[in-house]
Amino acid sequence: MLVSNVIFMNDRTSSDESRGLSLRNRRFCIRYPFAADAVVLDLETGSRTEGVTSDLSMGGIFVCTSKPLPSNTRVRVTLSRKDQKLEALGMVRIVKPRIGMGIEFLDLEQPHYGVLRRWVEQLSKSR
Repeated sequence: MLVSNVIFMNDRTSSDESRGLSLRNRRFCIRYPFAADAVVLDLETGSRTEGVTSDLSMGGIFVCTSKPLPSNTRVRVTLSRKDQKLEALGMVRIVKPRIGMGIEFLDLEQPHYGVLRRWVEQLSKSR
């Protein structure tokens, strides 16, 4: 079973860039501090970058890496934490040069969606 996530509101609805919605206004899920090893594969070029997540939500992650991929890159993300693994298709939505990139989850197959849901539930209970 394939689970599709809601897509961020498009901030390109206005030709006036200053009137676009800020990233904070586009978020639709609570973010939690979360550390997991991340491997991000560019689906078009095959290039790969590795890093560590700094936060997680049902909608996506931020991956700390010195070599973030360009904005709007379609990616396959693999997260590993302890003995658990999550794989998802995503899109790079924000890039902070030499710091990292924000990735929105687009599709997760059922077993991986369950892992994500459990991680977020555990994080929300520990707050």
